Amino acid sequence: MKIAILDKVHPLIQEELCEKGWQCVNLFEASRSELKETIHSYQGIILRSRIKMDEDFLQEAKSLQFIGRPGAGLENVDLDYCEANGIKVFRSPEGNRAAVAEHTIGMLLSLFNKLKKADTEVRKGVWLREENRGVELRGKTIGIIGYGYMGKAFAQRLLGFGVQVIAYDKYLQNFGDDNVTEVSLQTIFEEAEVVSLHTPLTTETIGLVNSAFLKEFKKPIYFINTARGQSVVTKAIIDGIKAQSILGVCLDVSEYESSTFTKLETESFPEEMAYLYGSDRAVLTPHIAGWTHEAKFKMADYLVKKILDEFN
Repeated sequence: MKIAILDKVHPLIQEELCEKGWQCVNLFEASRSELKETIHSYQGIILRSRIKMDEDFLQEAKSLQFIGRPGAGLENVDLDYCEANGIKVFRSPEGNRAAVAEHTIGMLLSLFNKLKKADTEVRKGVWLREENRGVELRGKTIGIIGYGYMGKAFAQRLLGFGVQVIAYDKYLQNFGDDNVTEVSLQTIFEEAEVVSLHTPLTTETIGLVNSAFLKEFKKPIYFINTARGQSVVTKAIIDGIKAQSILGVCLDVSEYESSTFTKLETESFPEEMAYLYGSDRAVLTPHIAGWTHEAKFKMADYLVKKILDEFN
């Protein structure tokens, strides 16, 4: 096979595929239009998010047998076209689930204990104790929306914190275990004090967390999003903070990210983001949940094993 590697990924992938005798071509700088002219000669594609694999593009990939994406998200791949045309699609969410879970815990503890605010103040010589009194995680009810690889890993990491974990997933049933109680979305609305979103980006989840959604919660909540930024309407979050219905937010992703997760869409930050930047109730990171050194290796390892198992 001849494999086009469109994004910089862990070298393990190329090493393993070449060891099998396949030819790997690095096309990190090739534009979409350039790739469309040559993609017909490749049997496999390895990518992350730089190039959109829609029907217009895939129609030119006449010899394509598989697409491999280290990581979880496949929103840049037309899965219906691939299924209809016999193109196998592989991903490896197992590889970064632990990293996402640990990052989510870290953001939540930072928010509860005002670590960012206190650290900034101490570095300026300001020593405030009462103003930085924190909140304990113990005793809280944590609601998880989306109980796939990431949601499940988050629930596992919450063991030992003395919390009640409840979870809802529209497409899963009978997943309750020692880590989590399976509930309806209505129960999440009624009981959750902390809400963590772990859903993929689909037509159903774009703009899912909007003003109407947030008004369903019966208690003030802390809200976490380490999934996809486009699933959450930023203005609705800010309105909730101002109304005290949202006590704080942890956002690893932004509604305003580019499609390649590398920056915000505009050079001048949107008004909503400017508000969050100045808020002590927000902990923000640049889409790095799941971005550990270990996760990079594991995502590559899981992915290449799946590909080789299929075509062995």
